[in-house]
Amino acid sequence: MTAVRVIGGGLAGCEAAWQLARRGVAVELYEMRPHKRGPAHVTDSLAELVCSNSLRGASLENAVGLLKEELVRLGSLIVGSARLAAVPAGGALAVDREQFATLVESRLAAESLVRIIRDEVASIDPEIPTIVACGPLPSEPLSKAIDALLACAPAAVGVTPSRLHYYDAASPIVATDSLDLAPMYRKSRYDKGDGDDYLNVPLSREQYQTLVRDLRELPKHQPKDFELDADAGRIQYFEGCLPVEEMALRGEDAMRFGPLKPVGLRDPRTEKSPYAVVQLRKENAAGTAYNLVGFQTRLTWPAQKEAFGKFPGFANAEWLRLGVMHRNSFIDAPRYLLPDLRLRGFERVWFAGQITGAEGYVEAAACGALAAISAAHVLRGLPPPIAPADTALGAVVAHLQNTQSPDFQPSNVSWAYFSTLPNAPRDKRERRRLLAERALALLGEWQASLDRQDAALPVPA
Repeated sequence: MTAVRVIGGGLAGCEAAWQLARRGVAVELYEMRPHKRGPAHVTDSLAELVCSNSLRGASLENAVGLLKEELVRLGSLIVGSARLAAVPAGGALAVDREQFATLVESRLAAESLVRIIRDEVASIDPEIPTIVACGPLPSEPLSKAIDALLACAPAAVGVTPSRLHYYDAASPIVATDSLDLAPMYRKSRYDKGDGDDYLNVPLSREQYQTLVRDLRELPKHQPKDFELDADAGRIQYFEGCLPVEEMALRGEDAMRFGPLKPVGLRDPRTEKSPYAVVQLRKENAAGTAYNLVGFQTRLTWPAQKEAFGKFPGFANAEWLRLGVMHRNSFIDAPRYLLPDLRLRGFERVWFAGQITGAEGYVEAAACGALAAISAAHVLRGLPPPIAPADTALGAVVAHLQNTQSPDFQPSNVSWAYFSTLPNAPRDKRERRRLLAERALALLGEWQASLDRQDAALPVPA
């Protein structure tokens, strides 16, 4: 039996391998570590979370929360493992990184149809069924192989065959026992979750203004020439993940309406809302480490210690990781990919994860699942199943098929790609609850159809 080659042991690749195996398809899962590491990796584990440890909102009134539930109903390895490795995070699903990666890797290693190969892939043979899930930082040989494929794809006619790029970032992580907790208070925004899942650092107006000034004036890592956007001559940031210094440049109060928003975070000691709030979220189940929520940055490491060391309680902070930024690459998905995530003109090559322009951990896993489901059907000679509209999975695909904008950019899943309900209620939460109910009903119908086809057909030789 011909095995499907999955390139990349991140969230998309691991989910793709799992979904293929569940459908009786053999998989060769390639991961280049430990022989070679990407610039953002710090471990050799499969499914390493290189940025935040949060998979974002958990409720069904949140688009990414709905996407998680849809994936769980498809038997998701990634979301299922995340729930088992969860740490308190209010209304979000955050995980203990090490426990999460261990769960994912051990479950894949125990799957008889999955063979994990620790080796770099430097070329792509379009005759071999392949899911390219290399993530947004492929190695140079693989980057060239992807470019070569794009150059041959029909979409490349009249289009420069190159990948686009943007910047992503990782927030600093601090050791809990190095902090003075006296100025801080435990509370989740609007008392979600257990109500005390975050450590909150209140800032006065003066402390906030000092932070803004530091972010604007302290030294920053200068981008290399290859990191600059060729047309704009500057860094092209993903708007959903701006570095804090970029926010500081956009206006005095930009951060107070962003990651430092005090709304829903009244200090229980005073019953008043601080001028601004720095939130710290648990990095592990033991709570021995916290990350600074939303503090991705290009500040130099000494500058980060200087600026963040001024926060109340941070005078003796021990930094387990300081913020870093790195280039992420993605293809022009609307012009290169079909709705089932196959590369146009190539019957047996799929793309999945952040390389497609689907931004976010859960969205990456969703792409892995969708590419795997398509591959399992195409290899059986069936038409590829397309994620149904008005589901969160369908919304991920709709973004990757949006040809309206000539400048395709990465995006998280959102309600923007859902059609409106007839007689929709005015209340937003109620409206989204009804949208989620409809989505799960549609997903159930789609999943039943997939199950009938999977049960009726043999695995291809």
